Amino acid sequence: MQELLGRISALDPSASLGIRVIACFDELIVGQVNVHGLLAAAAALAGCPAGLDHAGEITRVSSMGETLERNAPPAVPSERVSDELTVWIEREGQAQPNDAIILERLALAVRIRFTDHGPGSATRDMHAVLDDQIDQQRRREAAARLGLSAGTRYRVVAAPLFAQWTHSVPWPSDVMTTPHGTLHVLIAPASTTDAPATPSGIGGIAQIDDLPYSLRTATIALRLTRAPAQGSICADEFGGLIDILADVRSESSNPDVAALDSLMREAPWTSETVDAVLASATVRQASRTLGIHHSTMQSRLETMRSALGFEPIDGYGRTRLGLAYLLCRLRRSRVLDLPAPGAAAPRIG
Repeated sequence: MQELLGRISALDPSASLGIRVIACFDELIVGQVNVHGLLAAAAALAGCPAGLDHAGEITRVSSMGETLERNAPPAVPSERVSDELTVWIEREGQAQPNDAIILERLALAVRIRFTDHGPGSATRDMHAVLDDQIDQQRRREAAARLGLSAGTRYRVVAAPLFAQWTHSVPWPSDVMTTPHGTLHVLIAPASTTDAPATPSGIGGIAQIDDLPYSLRTATIALRLTRAPAQGSICADEFGGLIDILADVRSESSNPDVAALDSLMREAPWTSETVDAVLASATVRQASRTLGIHHSTMQSRLETMRSALGFEPIDGYGRTRLGLAYLLCRLRRSRVLDLPAPGAAAPRIG
C-alpha cells in the first residue's frame, strides 16, 4: 500500500489522499491500536467527531481526541460492523470526498480489533505509559501489560496520521492527541535512531518512568523535520538543546524569537542564511555554502544585527541565534496539519 501511495502521489496528489487514509488505518491495525485510538484517528482525519455503538454502549470522540458525551447523534453517515456494532462520523452539512473511505476503514479496523481482542480491549495502556499526569505505579502496570521490561530503556517515535511508512514494526502503538495535533506514537527499542516513517520524530532514551519525557522530545523532533531533506529526526541530534525546547511553553514569549520571526517574514533569505551561518565555522564558508559573494553575506549579517539587537555570529550571540531559530521553526511547523477534506495531499517525502 505504501508503494502504491508513492506512485499515485506522483501522478495525482488529490487521489492519493484517499490512499493515505487506507495506509493510515493499515498501520493502526498492524499496531493493534485500541478502539479509542481508532475513533480518534477517524475523527482527526474527518475533522469532526466519530462514534461507535456496541450493544447500546456509545463511545464518541472529538477531532481533538476528547471523549464526548455518550448520547446518540442525529442521523449521520454510519456503517454497520456487526449486529451489535455500528460506527459513524458526525459530519454537519455536505459530505466530504473522503468521508466514505474514512468510515469504511474505521469499520474494518474496529471489526478486526473486536474480533481479535473483544470489547475489553479499550484499555489505554499507551496513554497511561506516556501521560505525565499518571502516577508511577499505574504507569508501570500499564507498561507491563504492553510487554515493556522494567530497567530496559526505550524511545518514543511520533508520526502524523498521514506519515508514509517503509515497513511496519512490531512496537506498541496508539493514537494520541497533543496541543499540536493528533499523533501516531510508538514505543521503540533504545537502539532506534531512524524510523521507518516520513515524517517522524524519535525521542530521547528513557526508562519506563520517564517515557513521557521521550514523547515530548519526539514531538519536538517531529515538528523540526523538513521533508524531503530531513524526513526523520532523532532528538539526539540536538543534545541538551532538546530539553530546553521541550520545556518552552510558548515560543512567542521569547523576544529573540519574535525578532527573528519578523525578519524571516520581511527577508526571504533569512532562513537559508541562518542555516548556513550555524553550520559553518566562518562567514566566508557560509558564503560559499550559499553560493553568494562575501559582501552580500556581510550585508545580510548587518541586517540581522540590526533586527535582532545582538551580534549573531560570536559568543553567546551565536547560541541565542541557534535557539531562536529552532524555536522559530517550531512556531512555523506545519508537519502536523492534516490536509483539508477534498484538498490535495501535501508533499511530505
